[in-house]
Amino acid sequence: MKTNGKLVVLGSINADHILNLEHFPTPGETVSGQEYQVAFGGKGANQAVAAGRSGADIAFIACVGEDDTGSRVCKQLANDKIDTSPVSTIKGVSTGVALIFVNGAGENVIGIHAGANAALTPALVAEQQQKIAEASALLMQLESPLASVLAAAKIAHQHQTKVVLNPAPACELSDELLGLVNMITPNETEAEKLTGVRVENDDDAAQASERLHAKGIETVIITLGSRGVWLSEKGKGQRVPGFKVKAVDTIAAGDTFNGALVTALLEEKPMSEAIRFAHAAAAIAVTRKGAQPSVPWRHEIDEFLQQQG
Repeated sequence: MKTNGKLVVLGSINADHILNLEHFPTPGETVSGQEYQVAFGGKGANQAVAAGRSGADIAFIACVGEDDTGSRVCKQLANDKIDTSPVSTIKGVSTGVALIFVNGAGENVIGIHAGANAALTPALVAEQQQKIAEASALLMQLESPLASVLAAAKIAHQHQTKVVLNPAPACELSDELLGLVNMITPNETEAEKLTGVRVENDDDAAQASERLHAKGIETVIITLGSRGVWLSEKGKGQRVPGFKVKAVDTIAAGDTFNGALVTALLEEKPMSEAIRFAHAAAAIAVTRKGAQPSVPWRHEIDEFLQQQG
C-alpha cells in the first residue's frame, strides 16, 4: 500500500566549511575572510531538511562515514523530523565535505569531496526498495552516483512513485533517466547543460522546457534566481515571480525551494500555491547564513506568507 503524502529523498550529506569573503580570490591570490563556520549540508540533506521542516512525512536514503561528523549529522536530521533508518554508515571513509566561499553579494563557489556519498551504490538503493515503493514521491539530485539515481528512478517508476529530479550539479544525463522523471527543477545553467538552450529570458526558458518535455518529462520548473521560476506543464508555460528580500547567503536557496515545493505538492496544494510556498521558504533561507541553519520551519513560512498578503 502506498502511503498518501509520503516522501523519500535520495542524496548527499556533507559537512560544509563556509568562509565569508569580501570578494572571491583570483588564482594565486590570498583573501582574508570575515567569518568562518562549519554547518551540515549536502544537496540531499538540505532538501530533506527543507521537506522535514516544511511538514513532510519523509525518509532519507544516504550514506555517512564512520566518524563523529556522520553520527552528529544523523542526530540533527532526526531532530528535523526525518526518518534516518535508510542512512548507511560506511566504514573506512569520511563523511562528505564541501568547501564554500561566500562573497559580499551573497554569491558562492563550492568544492566538494564526495567521501561516503560515493558509496551510495545501486545495491544500497535496492535495499530501500520498499521505502521507495510505498512513497508518493522520490526527490533526488546529482551528488550521488548516477547509476544509483537511475536505479532509484526505475524502482519508483515500477511502483508509480513520482520522480522529482533536481539536476544539480549540472551534468549530461541519459534519455533513459530523463524518461523516468515526472518533474525536473533545473536552474538556468543546468537547463542549458541538458538542452543546449542558453536561458537568458522567458522565451529561452520556454524553449528549454519544450526540449525537456520532448524527453518525456511532464512538469518542468526552471529556477531563475531573483526572477522567480519558469513553470511549464504539458507544454503550457508561465513565469512565476518570487519574493524580493535582501540576500545574505544563497547557499541552500535552491535546495530549500525543492524540499518545500514537493512537500506542498504532496499536501495536494495547486501548483501555483505550492510554488508560492516554496518561494517563501527560499526567500527566508537567503536572508540567513549557512545551508541547513538557514532552512525555515513551517510556522515561519506560514507567517512570511501572511505578511506578504
